[in-house]
Parts: sequence; C-alpha cells; structure tokens
Amino acid sequence: MTQQTPIRRVALSLAAAGVPPLPLRVGKVPFGNCRACKGNACGGRPNMKNAGPCHCPGVCHAWAAATTDPAVIASPSWSAAWRQAVCVGYHPGGAGLTVLDLDNAEAIEWAHSALPATRTVPTTRGEHWIYQGTMRSVNGVRDGVDIKSAMSYARWLGPGTGTMTALPDVVRALAVKEQPAPIRPAPQVVTVPSRIGNGECRHRTPAYLARGIAMAEQRITEARSAVHATVYRTFLAVLSAHGRCGCLTDAHVTRLFAAAQAKGESPRHCTDAWTNARTALGM
Repeated sequence: MTQQTPIRRVALSLAAAGVPPLPLRVGKVPFGNCRACKGNACGGRPNMKNAGPCHCPGVCHAWAAATTDPAVIASPSWSAAWRQAVCVGYHPGGAGLTVLDLDNAEAIEWAHSALPATRTVPTTRGEHWIYQGTMRSVNGVRDGVDIKSAMSYARWLGPGTGTMTALPDVVRALAVKEQPAPIRPAPQVVTVPSRIGNGECRHRTPAYLARGIAMAEQRITEARSAVHATVYRTFLAVLSAHGRCGCLTDAHVTRLFAAAQAKGESPRHCTDAWTNARTALGM
C-alpha cells in the first residue's frame, strides 16, 4: 500500500457519492495541462465554458478534470498525478453545490450573523459553508470570503457537520458587484468635519435632517439581500442630500454605521462605503 492509496480511495468514495474529485499537488493547486493541451491548444474540456472537444486522458484543465468516472480516477494515465498529489480537490458546481470559503474569524462572525446555517467544514484558517445549489464563482466578495461553485474547485476536508440548506439569495447577491472598488485607502475611523462643504443649508428645520437619517437607517435595516450595495447607495443618498451644507455630525454617521454593522457589515466596509460615496460626489 503506497502513501497515495488513501488519497485515491477518498477520490473514489467522492465519485461514488456524485461529487467529482481531482488530485491537487503541492500548494493545493491542480496539475498543469499536458504538452498537447498547454495553453488550451486542444480547445479545452467539453464541460468547460466556450471549450471545444478534448480527449486527453490526463489530469488537465484544472477544475474541468474533476470526474465521477471511477475508471478515469483509477486509470494508469492518472496514476502519476495521484502519486504526487498531496490532497483531494472537488468541483462543487459539478455536484450541485456552492462553497463559501471563510478565511478568517471576521468572515466567520459575519456569516453567523448574516447567513442561514448550513453544513460547515473546518479549514486551516477558517471554515467552508456548503449550500445546495450552484452559482458563478467569485473571489474576494468580502474580506476573507470567496465563492467556489461553477468552474472552480475546493479542497476536500471531510463531510462536515450540520444540515445542508438551499443556496440563499443573500449569497447569490454577493456576486453582484454594485459597489465600486475602493478608490483610495480609507481610515479605520471616520471623522466628519463640522462643515463638509461651504454650501448654504437648505434645511428649514432640524426635523428635515433627522427624518432623512431615520429613513436611511430604516432602508439599511430592512435590506434582505445585497446589503453591501444597499449600504453604499444609502450613504450616497445621505451625502447627496445633506453632505455639502455641513449639517452632518459624527453622531449621524455613527447611527448609519451602527445600522450597517447590525446587518453584518464590518467597520472597515462601512468606512470604505462612506469614503467611496464621498469620492463619487466629489467631496
């Protein structure tokens, strides 16, 4: 019995359960394409997007090499890869799954507050949350959060614990990048000056501003999906209406940030959203 035998046994067990495995080499990455397939000269695997026919028997094309065919997994053409493999990967999308890769404690804390519970698997630095359903894969949807589903792979770390639930809309919404990327580094603490601009105050009574802040808090609190984008758009609306006359105070901004953090936003994301909104308005 060689050292690689247990790894191949895990792969065959996954395949029997309908989860397409593939070998991962040092660095937990797929094997490179063979010479004939280098640079996708062959046209790619048939199950890859915009790919032509490829009949290469080797472990090629990264996630697209994953298969549930036990004959392929046990074939001589895959033997060299299994001997060099350090672990087993799998194609979540091929199994009808989506893996939310939470890479730090802050990401896990956010998931517990913002997402429905599902099956979880401990990782080296965080957790995998596994949902039933597929979507496009996107890295960096939040700090320490990657989505692995269609056209992607994840490391197999065991079956996990808990009941797997259906992929929620809040996770699908993470792949919609409505908020612009940070334009400049944002400080961790936002201080709003007594006067953002030199414009004349248009507020006839203090109630006008108070009503606007209350409505903004309500809009954030009632968001059921795309919370990140909702926070940004709300900050943009508040600054557009009240940002140039100098009426906004630290107390107002603290209320908005508190509403956003209650929905799972981190202090840094709040700061970035506020900075981006000010930049978009030329403040």
